[in-house]
Amino acid sequence: MTLSRSTPRLGLAFAFIALAGCGGTPTPQPQPAVDPRMDARVGLKAGLRDAGEVATGMKVVAKAVSPPGFDGITNSDLAFVGNYAVQGNYNGPVIWDIRDPANPVLVTAYTCPASQNDVSVYRNLMFMSAEAYNGRVDCKPGNGNPTGPDSVSKERMRGVRVFDISDIKNPKLVANVQTCRGSHTHTVLEDPKDKENIYIYVSGSAPVRSPNELAGCYSQTPQQDANSSLMRIEIIKVPLANPERSAVASRANIFAGLKAPAAHGPASEDLANQQKAIATAKATGGFVAMNPASKQEMVLGAGFVRPQLDSIVKARGGTGNPTAADTAVLRTNLQGIIDRIFAGQAPQTPATPGVSENSPFRQCHDITVYPRLGLAGGACEGHGILLDISDPLNPVRLDAAADSNFAYWHSATFNNDGTKLLFSDEWGGGGSPKCRAGDKPEWGANAIFTIENRKLKFQSYYKIPTIQTPAENCVAHNGSLIPIPGRDVMVQAWYQGGISVFDWSDPAKPFEVAYFDRGPVDSTQMRMGGSWSVYWYNGSIVSSEIARGMDVADLTPTQFISQNEIDAAKTVKWTHLNAQGQPLIEWPPSFSLAKAFVDQLERNKCLSTQRIGQVRSALASAERAPGAQRTSALTTLASQIQGDVGSSCDGKRVQMLLKAVNDLKSMTVS
Repeated sequence: MTLSRSTPRLGLAFAFIALAGCGGTPTPQPQPAVDPRMDARVGLKAGLRDAGEVATGMKVVAKAVSPPGFDGITNSDLAFVGNYAVQGNYNGPVIWDIRDPANPVLVTAYTCPASQNDVSVYRNLMFMSAEAYNGRVDCKPGNGNPTGPDSVSKERMRGVRVFDISDIKNPKLVANVQTCRGSHTHTVLEDPKDKENIYIYVSGSAPVRSPNELAGCYSQTPQQDANSSLMRIEIIKVPLANPERSAVASRANIFAGLKAPAAHGPASEDLANQQKAIATAKATGGFVAMNPASKQEMVLGAGFVRPQLDSIVKARGGTGNPTAADTAVLRTNLQGIIDRIFAGQAPQTPATPGVSENSPFRQCHDITVYPRLGLAGGACEGHGILLDISDPLNPVRLDAAADSNFAYWHSATFNNDGTKLLFSDEWGGGGSPKCRAGDKPEWGANAIFTIENRKLKFQSYYKIPTIQTPAENCVAHNGSLIPIPGRDVMVQAWYQGGISVFDWSDPAKPFEVAYFDRGPVDSTQMRMGGSWSVYWYNGSIVSSEIARGMDVADLTPTQFISQNEIDAAKTVKWTHLNAQGQPLIEWPPSFSLAKAFVDQLERNKCLSTQRIGQVRSALASAERAPGAQRTSALTTLASQIQGDVGSSCDGKRVQMLLKAVNDLKSMTVS
């Protein structure tokens, strides 16, 4: 299935608060729309260390500052193992002891420069992505030959590193698995049928490297060469007994037959800024060329211009800084250089949405696997893809969705029962302000789908219901489920848009329930900062702050989330967590679990006030009672709740309550 929507669906993220009524299935009711300009997040003071802050429904309990040598370097993704948070950083992984969430303690900061250095874990192993040309096989700084995909270096590392972290204070590099396009991100897949190995799905978006550097890499398109390294997921097999033997075991093409998606143009403010930048560059001697694909002018920055000038100096046998004559040569040849670059990277004719084949240069940005269900969600630049991963080495595409409101399908999250799939759109690449007053709420947002007969069915968008300044990079990014029973609640990073917690139990009407935000890093210009990723782990919300370090927060009760729901969520404990490898959430029997369902029935008005009081009183009495008396009290209560199933407007939730009470009774008897 391919969806193409250009008609705006306004207000979904801004207008709805889920409140249920009686008389049938609970239906969320809209609250009056709140002007996002009046939101408490608007107008916060700027600053790196002293920015203004505001929070609703959560409390920040710790702000860990990145250690020397890593402070000021981009912090990236997070993974968790035991009592430790492993934080990616472009200088290498930083490991924190978070057994006391209010007091994170630095364990080690391991120097290993690359990007993005996204991390994941499994038992005694840690994995880290390397895509840029500066990564070395020995983790030392500097490559010495970081000049592009056709260059060759025996020292270069682009792929997935494997570390032994049996001694968490001293990670040991045991393998470098080289891949043809490097590893921008990666996903650890635990196959329930295979206890001897784990698998890593590699998402690499850089140009294909030279076969002289890595044999088997082919940059020709799939139409030109069936062995092409394009449009492939490289899959690494990791033998758990011998991780040093990790190697690429498969290359899966999940893109075959997909058509070019439609896309929206830039926002009006971006167009104005682009024209202003072009005019300024022309007036001040900058470098401007035409993009052959879009036929639009673009400003070329120092990262492109400087290597070109250096090449001109070298070609004439010179040394030192380029001369005015060198600059003139570059200006004369500039458009030809750009044309040749695009000729090697883009189709000869512009793609026609829904007609032309999808670009062979497409790749997945991130893949989230749900092993217990044998499914994966691929956020694959131009499409959101649903995969069957029952055979880890041979994933099969079940469905794909395209959306003209989406610029870059970035990441994916399933709900716990696997009936919904949420995709995020990283419009602007994460380095641009995309939550401004004029930016549409469908752009740079989440798209929520239901999964029906293994197909994707669009339901709604969610974007933070506030506005941010042009000095704040803001767009949907990485998050995870919060294990609140009976509901689909997620915490998500929005870069300098902060952290948002939202409920998407009704996929057509998601709504925000909590948030934390800071003012911009700098009020005068856009400087990178904010939450790269934020995940719930064993009772805490942990955020990787790009420019500052790591934040830890607690949920606090509000009208939308009760203390009992928070307490029930905290009973869920994991030995490790990679957010891109979703575990099935299971709640152990507890009184807080039963009380959470009672709170939800009260909030939805699906049991009378009198009946709610009676159930709460019975639960409180049973919780205080010893052994046999507790069993007797819970038996009586279960019998009474059975009678509520048919009379409540939310019989399914009453059955959840009944099961929670019966599980408590069984636990008491045993």
